[in-house]
Amino acid sequence: MKRPAGVVEVGDRIRFDGGIHVLAGLDGPRCRLVAEEGTGVQVLLLTQVLGAQDFAVLDASRPGRSRVLVHGPLDGLDAPVREKALAWERHILEVETGHVGSRRDWPPRPGYDPAVYGLAEREAAKAAELTAAGEQVSVATVRRMRARYHEQGVWGLVDGRLKRERSAFGRADPRVVAAIKRVLEEQQGRSTGTLSRLRRQVGWLLEDAHGPGAVAVPPVATFNRLVRSVAEQEQLALTAAGQRRRASRPEPVFTPTVATLPGELVMMDSTLLDVMVVCEDGQARRPELTMAVDVATRSVTAAVLRPKGTKAVDAAVLLAQTLVPQPMRPDWPEYLSMAASVIPYTRLVSIDARMQGAAARPVIRPSTVVIDQGKVFVSRCFLTAAEHLGITVQPCPPASGHAKGHVERGFGAVGTLFTQYVAGYTGTHLAARGSSVEDEACWTLPQLQDLLDEWIICGWQERRHERLRHPLMPRLTLTPNEMWAALTGIAGHVPVPLNGADWIELLPSRRCAIADEGIRFEHRTYDGPALNGHRHLSTAPDGKWEVHHNPYEPWRCWVRLPDGWAQAEWIHRGLVSQPFTDTTWRHIRSTVTRRTDRAEHEEHLARRLDELLRRAHTGHADAKSSSRASTAADSAGVPGRRVGAKRTRRRKADTDMPDSPTGQLPPVDEDTGTTSNTAGAPSSARAWNIFDAHQEAQQW
Repeated sequence: MKRPAGVVEVGDRIRFDGGIHVLAGLDGPRCRLVAEEGTGVQVLLLTQVLGAQDFAVLDASRPGRSRVLVHGPLDGLDAPVREKALAWERHILEVETGHVGSRRDWPPRPGYDPAVYGLAEREAAKAAELTAAGEQVSVATVRRMRARYHEQGVWGLVDGRLKRERSAFGRADPRVVAAIKRVLEEQQGRSTGTLSRLRRQVGWLLEDAHGPGAVAVPPVATFNRLVRSVAEQEQLALTAAGQRRRASRPEPVFTPTVATLPGELVMMDSTLLDVMVVCEDGQARRPELTMAVDVATRSVTAAVLRPKGTKAVDAAVLLAQTLVPQPMRPDWPEYLSMAASVIPYTRLVSIDARMQGAAARPVIRPSTVVIDQGKVFVSRCFLTAAEHLGITVQPCPPASGHAKGHVERGFGAVGTLFTQYVAGYTGTHLAARGSSVEDEACWTLPQLQDLLDEWIICGWQERRHERLRHPLMPRLTLTPNEMWAALTGIAGHVPVPLNGADWIELLPSRRCAIADEGIRFEHRTYDGPALNGHRHLSTAPDGKWEVHHNPYEPWRCWVRLPDGWAQAEWIHRGLVSQPFTDTTWRHIRSTVTRRTDRAEHEEHLARRLDELLRRAHTGHADAKSSSRASTAADSAGVPGRRVGAKRTRRRKADTDMPDSPTGQLPPVDEDTGTTSNTAGAPSSARAWNIFDAHQEAQQW
């Protein structure tokens, strides 16, 4: 069948613009022309070529050849790649027609004459020619290139690896990229943490979306590079890791601090925690962490959270906490118990009955405690408590944080492995802080203390430490619990029982007189039947008695009488319906102006204190504080995940305030405005206690 006029196909020789060209490709309205007298390539509109005055088809391609579709131009490729594709085009045309380029009017080269050699022979000749030139081309390769040329034109002769659209993220799993992008988007405007936290969050997201183990998180180095690429490509703020301020490093010690026995050297210090908690008044503030770390085992022997402004009693009671086992919480899983750990539980229980039902945290008696020059640790209360417990205190030189580097490193581990996963995280510095950190705070101080205690047991005590080596197997790295178990077998364990009197001895003391109305200090009056017979009868030169008090239980105090300790209670205890601390009392004193006599002013302070605690508990305050107070009371907020837990569990704290059996407030008399005692006076706030010394004494 004769081809219709004006129809051209790939491979035709045409005359155009005074020269002879080969139609190398067609792409819609465009065509590609290769000049026979050179290697020049032109891309023109097909209408421009067909409308030229000297246009003519000199010889058509073979009948039956299908039209070639070009899927992309070569202009965007590098020059070597483009030249190689055009060279293959000339080789293929020579195999099929026997002519190529300016040799069209010349006889075919030997081995390529279609009239003498078959197509298979010409393909073999081309393969031998290219192999002799050093390209290692087989006959199968020549056939494959011919097929690709007929299907895609010159574009099919380009190396497929060079045509492939390269992703900005390389060969990364698109699901991992999508998860990283989502996590980065969610943390915009919030406090940023480390890349390790982001990697955990991506792993949790992939696990929730695709199932456990379905999508693997890349290794750490690969993941960090991928995160930076995603952040740069999507214009998202990256984590603030690496942007921390570089403080000047102090001169290191000449030799590292070494301890070979548990309790031989214990380091203590305090620092502000990088997280917001909901305080008693409903306001969000950063708490202060006081921690003790045993150098020999790297164990966190005690850790206490308090409102900003740690008191001497906190550090003193922290010493006592290292001497007693930590009891298991009712909602803690069984694997947190000492019986389920590597600690020699059976042997220890036979020596120390207090280990029964204890959590997997070492009980270490400090021999020497290393402290800094903070006023809390050099206070008379702390030094007296250390002397009472038989502990030597070793102060560090001023501005020498490296001298207690173990506890400083412990603070860093708490921030990296625990704090940055808690709702209300503030970041390590101002540049990393989110825009609404106060609104994210949802944990009260006792609830955060419970989370911290659980993390220390399963997240720190069970974490292998590179510097902990078995005494008999130096190549074996150990966890703090394993190290304590190994050293206890050598050094032994001596229980140190504490009774109620020991606990009272650790509290701050002052000298007060016992008057007719009772004991008065800090605008509070304490009285009780035990004081009868001792009023105005002190034999001391100053006429006063030794009084101990707990700043976290200011509704009672203890007086050292000739026959032992006697407890006296605040006379207005029944007016306050919720537990409070000395910090809240001082706040009330600063806001209430005295207008009456001393007794009426104290009663007025008690009523204002009760009013503040009611507002914080019920949420009837300003918008921000009421929202946080109700959140703290309902305990609705849950941080995304918690480090160290062996399984993911959502927690719901008690909706009642501490020591409130029903969570209801006592009724208020409408006439007098006082609260009735039907609900009973508030008991001690166990949320603030490290341990109950009286209950501790009952075990012995």
